[in-house]
Amino acid sequence: MAEVKILWADDEIDLLKPHLLFLEQKGYSVTTVSNGVDAVDEVRSDSFDLIFLDENMPGISGLEALKQIKEIRSDVPVVMITKSEEEHIMEDAIGSKIEDYLIKPVNPKQILMSIKRILDNKRLVTERVTSQYQQEFRNIGMSFMDRMDFNQWKDTYKKLVYFELEMDSSERTGMEDVLETQKIEANKEFSKFIVENYTDFLNPDNTEAPIMSHTVLRKKVIPEVEKAMGMIPTYLLVIDNLRFDQWKTIMPALTDLFRVEEEDIYLSILPTTTQYCRNAMFSGLLPIDIEKRFPNKWSNDEDEGGKNNFENDFLEDLLQRLRKDYRTSYQKILNLQHGKGLVDNIPNLIKNELNTIVYNFVDNLSHARTDIKLMRELAEDEKAYRSLTLSWFLHSPLYEALKKIAEQGARVIITTDHGSVKVNNPVKIIGDKKTTTNLRYKTGRNLALDKKDAFIIKDPSLIGLPMQHMTSTFAFCWESDFFVYPNNLNYYAKYYKDTIQHGGISMEEMLIPLVVLKAR
Repeated sequence: MAEVKILWADDEIDLLKPHLLFLEQKGYSVTTVSNGVDAVDEVRSDSFDLIFLDENMPGISGLEALKQIKEIRSDVPVVMITKSEEEHIMEDAIGSKIEDYLIKPVNPKQILMSIKRILDNKRLVTERVTSQYQQEFRNIGMSFMDRMDFNQWKDTYKKLVYFELEMDSSERTGMEDVLETQKIEANKEFSKFIVENYTDFLNPDNTEAPIMSHTVLRKKVIPEVEKAMGMIPTYLLVIDNLRFDQWKTIMPALTDLFRVEEEDIYLSILPTTTQYCRNAMFSGLLPIDIEKRFPNKWSNDEDEGGKNNFENDFLEDLLQRLRKDYRTSYQKILNLQHGKGLVDNIPNLIKNELNTIVYNFVDNLSHARTDIKLMRELAEDEKAYRSLTLSWFLHSPLYEALKKIAEQGARVIITTDHGSVKVNNPVKIIGDKKTTTNLRYKTGRNLALDKKDAFIIKDPSLIGLPMQHMTSTFAFCWESDFFVYPNNLNYYAKYYKDTIQHGGISMEEMLIPLVVLKAR
């Protein structure tokens, strides 16, 4: 391990010799000064891994020295030590981004623990995460041998995402590759689970079916609105194409504004695309029933024009069928200007019982990652993709809007229509000119592919989908596969490999967040 250099500034430094000797015996190199001015000079002339700073010193105070040190080296961690327990001193120090705050008298073990927490944190986190995952690895693997129900699949996916995010913030150990292999195995077994159970889940008489796209408003959103009726507004925020791991990535940014009352996962219908999932969500109907009820407002894959132009009409119709006479609003945010308009409009929404906001950005992000070389480089892997999502969120009008919603004391339900998955395995398919272009599912009259390569539905009505032609067939990719045509196969296989797609069967696409927040 490289030598760790510590600067310790204290006007009573001579009294701290036992502490200094203890640290040197532990292998730390400690430079000492007796005032703030000398501490600032040392930072200018040398590089330190950590600084201990007494708050009450002659010349300039510890807080003033801290300010000057941060101007020189904003990244160096500082531990403030003081005799005073006055709240304003502690608040000023914390506001200046110190790493720790200790009250005198301090003992050598306190100092050592502070150093380890700050400097060895990543190593300790890595060791803890590795140990936890090694213990859980066998349990997760063994669960694949059982016939898991939907709730067990939710729990398994949550565990995998938890370890994935924990490993994001720790050092690489090679366990990331083990986790990735286990996720691949999990998706293989999840695909089998969906093939075996999906049709039964759509049976309206199945009381044990999970919440799905066409039941999420009736079973979850409306009951939450009812809880808050007459007291506070409820906001339904649908962030297009938001995976569960992306939700967990942005969640810490919201904890100062909201309490998480419930964090759940629901099951997207197939195909996992906006056209099918979001129309089903707002209508409370499966696509086949939307087409029957709204023949002029449903568009099939091969129809031209927008496929989600009547979401608010569908929502109003659902509320009428449920006999819910709510004051409502509906806004779809498609660009930055729309987002800024949303922020300005939040104060006007406080009297409504239900305010629906559809925010289209994450889906655009996934498509941009496919089409734009720079975006592929910025989001090279899943960790970077999550980081890019967080960066967008923190600088988006949506974050500003949520701050204003929190000020209203409102409830927020955050969810999505479907997720997405990184694809890497091309699967050959042949279809006519009207076959859909989506990489994760195809529908057409003359699909030719190997039966083992996809979930093939020759009667779409069995899974609640309209039949565009008498011989229409749906085929869904699973795991990390994507469809390619034999023409220029190598070119397209290479072009789309490692892109982020949706439309098929995977945990990432179908197990999607459903979160209830209450303003603090």
